[in-house]
Amino acid sequence: MESSKIRVATIQDAKELSTIYAPYVENTAITFEYAVPTVAEFERRMGRVLEKYPYLVAERNGKIAGYAYAGAFNTRAAYDWAAEATVYVRQDQKHLGIGRELYEALEKVLALQNILNLNACIAYPEVEDEYLTQNSVGFHAHLGYRLVGEFHQCGYKFGRWYSMVWMEKHLSGHPEHPPAVKTFDEIKDVIAERYGIL
Repeated sequence: MESSKIRVATIQDAKELSTIYAPYVENTAITFEYAVPTVAEFERRMGRVLEKYPYLVAERNGKIAGYAYAGAFNTRAAYDWAAEATVYVRQDQKHLGIGRELYEALEKVLALQNILNLNACIAYPEVEDEYLTQNSVGFHAHLGYRLVGEFHQCGYKFGRWYSMVWMEKHLSGHPEHPPAVKTFDEIKDVIAERYGIL
């Protein structure tokens, strides 16, 4: 199976990444956003992520096929060792292993930052429909995530109510005195040397 080139996203990627994200907003309940963010808003969001966390893209044949990033699970200090993961894949590139490649790279980077818990917030239908399936839960379970909670009928989109579930994965054990979490900038050279993520 073909593999992707994984690299760090730049603000210049915002337009292409927003194009990948747009169909998820317009045609699915995978995201609970109603309107596609402008490129300027996408740039702002990317910049905020990159202040501390990784934002990665997967390229195939010189074209971005998907992206993944992490963000704060909660901004209070005691949550520093937990992060929330997000991934989106270009519609015509789904089911080719790109999401798995991105998550595996994301987990390597986050482990170097001393992140211990990785969480995923996933839109979930009680009954699958044309806007939302249960595939994302299966995808995360396959990667070692476990279901830890559900909020029932908390999102309203396309005239329907959808639930949301949380899944989590522990990237390592939980020591009595965990090392401080590093910013993405602090480990950029290491991921370039160790994993070729530039």
